[in-house]
Amino acid sequence: MACFSQKKSTFAAMITLQMMQFTAVVLMLLLTVKLLFLRERRIKSRHARQARWLMTTATALLSLHFAIQLKTGLRLMGITQSVMLNLAMLIPASHLFARAILLLQRRGNLSLADRWTGPAVWTVTMAMLAVAALTDGQPLLSDTLELRLAERTGAVLYMLMQGYYTWRHSVSLVAMHRALHDYYDRDTDGMLRWMQYSIVGLMLLALMVPVAIFSSGPGMLTVAFAIYFLMFYLVDSFCFYLTSPAPERIQAAEQNAAEVEEELKSLNNEKQTDAGTAYAAVLSPEVMSEVEQAVEAWKARGGYCQTGLLQPIAAQAIGISRYRLTTWLHQQGLKYTEWIAQLRVEEAKRIIAAHPDWSNDAVAQHCGFTDRTVLQRTFKRIEGITPQKYLEDLEANSPERNLN
Repeated sequence: MACFSQKKSTFAAMITLQMMQFTAVVLMLLLTVKLLFLRERRIKSRHARQARWLMTTATALLSLHFAIQLKTGLRLMGITQSVMLNLAMLIPASHLFARAILLLQRRGNLSLADRWTGPAVWTVTMAMLAVAALTDGQPLLSDTLELRLAERTGAVLYMLMQGYYTWRHSVSLVAMHRALHDYYDRDTDGMLRWMQYSIVGLMLLALMVPVAIFSSGPGMLTVAFAIYFLMFYLVDSFCFYLTSPAPERIQAAEQNAAEVEEELKSLNNEKQTDAGTAYAAVLSPEVMSEVEQAVEAWKARGGYCQTGLLQPIAAQAIGISRYRLTTWLHQQGLKYTEWIAQLRVEEAKRIIAAHPDWSNDAVAQHCGFTDRTVLQRTFKRIEGITPQKYLEDLEANSPERNLN
């Protein structure tokens, strides 16, 4: 009876494992098809198209990986037998995922380490597995101490590879956020939120993949489906991003940041002293005063109430260079997006007090917000209350009401 129960448990585990592997094959195939059928004409840049094919190769590789696992039943033979295949396929797939995102972030400008860290880790891992399998004197798929040691070392190398790419992604993401905040007059973090979540997902994969390939039982099933979800989110968000206007908008912000940097380098060359000391990216008190006077005159004209006020347009209207405006803001600890938002919220407060009968739509249009939703969200973020609550507080504290 106990033997029958054990066989029944083993059979149930086998069915569950096969269902999990079949689910993975179908999911990866569907994601591959989705990437293949993205509209080419909607993907504008060359590096974005390259990233699309890297991502496609990664999902196709994972589909093949899970299909081999399902067909051969290596997982049922034991942990060691399947780990070799897992490392052989998951390392290059993870590298391709990471490299695809880096291509988008860095507009194709990858370092040698970005290009070759993944292949190097795969080569070293495969070499260790081959040496362990050939020198232990046992059949290829035998569970030996040498092979287990090589597999664990390969898993550690995989985690280090993912750690490197996570660091590179994070640094690039910070630079992209900085470029956006120094260019647009509204909060544009939403364009990069998927990338931020995907970077966190890749970091989690670095921790969960070794757990999944070395463990067994119900816990493995939970980890495996978490991995499938992260992969689905990464690829689905990647597809949406490529076909949206976001890449072009981010490119415009990064181009502006590069031009401001070129202006700084030009000033460095012009201001260099005989001793060779370069002009720092800090405005002198005299220049700060000039910029502040120009900005105050522009604010008095209500220049910040123009909708879609990009930083170059604002700098031109103020009558100063983009470099001076950016540096002036940075010296006050501000980004352009934040500064414009504060000016518009102050104007909204003035308008609400002066015209309590105006609707939020009218206030938003007057102050330069794209719509009432942006007005309400920005107002609450800065003031801590909604425009309606601000009006109610004004009316509650008005002298007429207190007299009554």
